[in-house]
This record gives sequence, C-alpha cells and structure tokens, in this order.
Amino acid sequence: MISLNNLKKFLTAFLLILTLAFVEIATNSQSAIADTATNPATAAEVFSANCAGCHINGSNIIRRGKNLKQKALKKYKMDSIANISNLVTNGKGIMPAYKDRLSEQQIIDVSAYVLSQAETDWK
Repeated sequence: MISLNNLKKFLTAFLLILTLAFVEIATNSQSAIADTATNPATAAEVFSANCAGCHINGSNIIRRGKNLKQKALKKYKMDSIANISNLVTNGKGIMPAYKDRLSEQQIIDVSAYVLSQAETDWK
C-alpha cells in the first residue's frame, strides 16, 4: 500500500518532470515561437500558452513561494507592470526569458493580466 506522503512526493516529481519537458519543447519549438509572434492573442491566451505550465492559477509548481499571488508579488517587489515585464523579458534563475518569443506589447499585456488576476486571487 502506498502512503499518502509517498503518493504526494511521486506526484510532485511527476509534475516537475512534465513541466520541465513542456518548457523544453516550448523553448525549442520554432513553430510555436512563430505562431505566437504572428498571431496576436489576448493576454489570457498568451499567459495560457506561455506561463500556465508553471504558473497555473497564479501558483508556481517549481517554487511554491514565488507564485503570482498578490502577497508574493509585493514581497518580491513584482507588483508593477514594469517589474513583471522586466522579469518576463529577461527571465531569472530557472524562469526563461521571453524577449525572443513574445512581442514587447504581449509582455506588457501579460504583465498587466498577472496584476489584475492577482487582485482577484486568480478567480
């Protein structure tokens, strides 16, 4: 019989591997980059296609504390469009840069989307 704790560890590891695989595919897929650049999308669609793999509903499956909830955004001084845009553009640590995948306007729009969603606790 598998304990609940072991099941949680297994599922966490599985989600991490799945997410890293998704990031690798998205990072190296020239057609995905071209589609994003040539087909303008709403901020929600940009978030869904590029960010939700790690930040579903504002969470963070890699580093739980560094989520997109209002408290964490304020704590890490990411509570402005400018600061979020800079992070999305240049990346940091394990988070990749999106300057070559998204237009400047898409980055600004998705940054504003993150702030607006954080205000409503991603509901």
